[in-house]
Amino acid sequence: MEKYKFVKEFELRSSPKVLFPYISTPSGLEQWFAEKVTVLPDHRFDFQWDGDSHIARQTGLRINKAVRFDFEDTSEDNLDNNHLELKLEVSELTQTTFLRIIDYSSNKDKDELTSLWEGFIDNLREIVGS
Repeated sequence: MEKYKFVKEFELRSSPKVLFPYISTPSGLEQWFAEKVTVLPDHRFDFQWDGDSHIARQTGLRINKAVRFDFEDTSEDNLDNNHLELKLEVSELTQTTFLRIIDYSSNKDKDELTSLWEGFIDNLREIVGS
């Protein structure tokens, strides 16, 4: 199945140290991103949306910088390759923090993905007071 790489940056008025737990821990992710997040063995996370379970392996982690999740395929071919990267970047010029979303999946509808991520980020902004 063909994949689409969706990339978007969102400005957040908070420091990377404050934001990082919200993008890297189950309790943080549950507050704005998924209904329920459970840690499994071998750096795997179980993300749940609408009662559906989606297993992802945490394949990258840079403290106060970034996290990457590679989603496991539930079909027989085991070649899903969907992944999600959440990167915190600070502008040296303005000292503004940005969260860069890299969502690599089979969803090619840019408007739908933009709307989805804007909703998630609105939730995150509300939580951190941004």
